Amino acid sequence: MRDFRTIIELLKEYLAQNKVDKIYDKDVARLLQISQAQLATLKRRNSTPYVSILEFCHREKLCCSEIFFD
Repeated sequence: MRDFRTIIELLKEYLAQNKVDKIYDKDVARLLQISQAQLATLKRRNSTPYVSILEFCHREKLCCSEIFFD
């Protein structure tokens, strides 16, 4: 199972498919519908917001196993 920092990088790659600009943590926070401060706290604690990620996968019709597992 991947850690939260790796999951953030995967989400940034997903966002980069549609943009040319650099992707920041604030973009990932918006994607997960959480605040930027909340994302920073989760990142510092290496605590994964499973519900937010699962809701994002459902909205985007993504397979969540690709996000969580190698």
